[in-house]
Amino acid sequence: MTTAAVPPSVTLLIETFAELPGIGPKTASRLAFFLLRGKSELALRLADALQGLVNNTRFCSTCYNVTETDPCPICADPLRDHHLVCVIEEPMDLLSLERTENYHGVYHVLHGALSPLEGIFAEDLKIAELEKRVREGEIREIILATNPTSEGDYTAAYLVQRLKPLGARMTRLGRGLPVGGDLEYADAVTLSRALEARQEL
Repeated sequence: MTTAAVPPSVTLLIETFAELPGIGPKTASRLAFFLLRGKSELALRLADALQGLVNNTRFCSTCYNVTETDPCPICADPLRDHHLVCVIEEPMDLLSLERTENYHGVYHVLHGALSPLEGIFAEDLKIAELEKRVREGEIREIILATNPTSEGDYTAAYLVQRLKPLGARMTRLGRGLPVGGDLEYADAVTLSRALEARQEL
């Protein structure tokens, strides 16, 4: 299919879809033409959802989770244990941990993991903000729930080195999680056991 055979608006949509993670050019084309085949209602709902995403969401100024209110509902909840902070890589990890119904503390989202080979350093993540929370707050325990990957382990080791001198107890999720896996794909039972079997650092 030549570029001239596809209207510019369709080409732009395909190119935009292709920028999403896990979406290649073929899948992007399929999605675009699916929306074109009499699915105008779905396309408009998708457009509204994306507009709402851009206009209404922000990062919580405390934990950096995605939210529509600041602070987010978890940080604003007086029934949560604000002395217990679970450090995670991505907002999707929070959803996985919440599904366990076994964790009642608060969170801190790093928005990635350290990976010097990929050019991701401490200043690219929400690490300084975490250190500020530990210095200013009354945090008694920090649970490092970074993914059991080389980047996640490196990030956890860096955080221990940087935060342990501040006096809070530091623990790491137990290894009920498969090495090399991501929290977002772990089931609730495995995550619950990992929380219960966390180890002192």
